[in-house]
Amino acid sequence: MKEIELRLFNWVRNFSTLAVLAAILLSLIFSNLLGSSSMGWQITIAVIALAVGIPHGALDHLVTLPRSKPMTMILFILIYVAIAAVSVIAILRFNTAGFIVVVVMSATHFGIGDAAFLSEIDRRSAPDRKLPRIAYAVASGFIPVLIPLVNNASSDALQKVNPALINWHGGFDHQLLIAAIAVGIASFLVLLIKGRKREAIDIALLLTLSLVAPPLIAFAVYFGCWHAMRHTARLTLVLKRSQGAYLGGNGMKSFTAAILPGVPALVGTFAIAGILAAAGQEFNNDFFWMALVVVWALTVPHMMVTARLDRAALT
Repeated sequence: MKEIELRLFNWVRNFSTLAVLAAILLSLIFSNLLGSSSMGWQITIAVIALAVGIPHGALDHLVTLPRSKPMTMILFILIYVAIAAVSVIAILRFNTAGFIVVVVMSATHFGIGDAAFLSEIDRRSAPDRKLPRIAYAVASGFIPVLIPLVNNASSDALQKVNPALINWHGGFDHQLLIAAIAVGIASFLVLLIKGRKREAIDIALLLTLSLVAPPLIAFAVYFGCWHAMRHTARLTLVLKRSQGAYLGGNGMKSFTAAILPGVPALVGTFAIAGILAAAGQEFNNDFFWMALVVVWALTVPHMMVTARLDRAALT
């Protein structure tokens, strides 16, 4: 069964790599043809990428609670939603402080999750190989989150979320950009020295995506086609239906079994974003950015719940 799991994990890894390459190429092409200020193509690509990624967090209750205890599950869902709601308010109402906390938590979660994904591959292919986890996790988590936010093109985007967020960096945007690039280069070199060429390519791709693609696309493609896909692959290792598919020798069926239960969350997220967008001037009328705010907010309880899964993969 480990061979089938490894095959699926490598397929997901190749998918995320190709998705980032496609996003880089499409960004270069459409930026030259339509201009980097044209939002239509950016929103189209970003919404598709977000739609791919949103379902992965909807299975948290399945990997955390026994299904035989419905009341416990209901309480869990209520608390989960409450934390996400508070996070939405923190981003939209409490401005800079709430936004920074969510950004740091998201970057930390993304980096740890990516390192855990690679650990699962190593465990099935080369258990004696050691991944420089800190170097990889810091770079893979903060590059796709931080660089798009300090990109000059992000000001208009942040204006749509909350005008108070435009100067969230306190004027240190250039310094943060240089620091993020430096972390990426340092991680790239460490990985090469340790003989982890494929992981070094990962960092190079994420750095290129963050620097070349518009902020909307850079974050959305990373979240949906990189982080979420890899997290979903890890979920197949703990979900009963996915494990049954593995035993039957069908890795793709195992992956599908970890996606379908999360589809209602996709519909729900877009519904909530639509409600917020229609709420009037109080929240802003841009649907896409409301969807992005909801995604950011859902990362907070999602990170808390998946901490145990991450710890198991890294130990």
